[in-house]
Amino acid sequence: MSDPTLWIALGMVEHIGSRTLWALIRHFGDDPDAILAASAAQLQQVPGVGPKIARGIQAVDLRQVRRALAGWQAAGISIVTSIHPDELYPPRLLSTDDPPATLFMRGAWQPQFDRAVGIVGTRSPSAPAAQLTRELSARLAQAGFVVVSGLARGVDTLAHEGALSVEDGHTIAVLGSGVLNIYPQENHTLAMDIAGRGVIMSEVRPDAAPASTRLVARNRIISGLSRALIVVETDIDGGAMHAARFAQRQGRPVFTFDLKAGGNRALLANGARKLEPDLKTLDFIGDALEKER
Repeated sequence: MSDPTLWIALGMVEHIGSRTLWALIRHFGDDPDAILAASAAQLQQVPGVGPKIARGIQAVDLRQVRRALAGWQAAGISIVTSIHPDELYPPRLLSTDDPPATLFMRGAWQPQFDRAVGIVGTRSPSAPAAQLTRELSARLAQAGFVVVSGLARGVDTLAHEGALSVEDGHTIAVLGSGVLNIYPQENHTLAMDIAGRGVIMSEVRPDAAPASTRLVARNRIISGLSRALIVVETDIDGGAMHAARFAQRQGRPVFTFDLKAGGNRALLANGARKLEPDLKTLDFIGDALEKER
């Protein structure tokens, strides 16, 4: 097998994902050295590779990458790639059509984390939505589910906290920044608590700053890791709607509450399953998960 460092280096090139990497493999074979040695003209013969990506590939400095990887691994970061995945690469992500080319993780991925439910929603939840989030995430953790969310303010934060409020509860945070550059900063302590009992992960290099495109893209990872997605409360143009759309494309059941928020109304109108606020809902979620397998 080829040196995984080379695949990691390629996966860190801006705008390269698994689809582009597999296109490169189909063209050049399972040989990252050949990809890195190719001319711009040769690279641009590959579907999806334009001048910007070609320049990024040619600019790869393997000595610099190896130094960075050594430092990140010394900081306790696990690094896995979808090209030659090992047991640390979440298997449910591999079944999606756009798995992260590279994942950087703090914490220990465990096989039981495959029993996961995503919880997302607005950064400014109403009082009822906030209470529902706390109670639902705690009940899911008590039932042995891992709660997946995005560490954002509001519903995401409450979901992580709810799971951690349960003894032996586990949660996973998917970031739109690097795992050494926690965003938002006020959730740094929470992120470290999550890593202690679950995982914080990102597809971008550990020192990367947050960006709107990265915050949107991480939603496909949240839904991809999850057996079902629960949108607690969201506006019609809220970020949680991205997660719902990704979940629907990935064949994950989507649940939401019958709240007044525009996003909730739209989701229910488009086939999302309704959760009752008395939270007598875990049986319904369990049934959906059995059908989803």
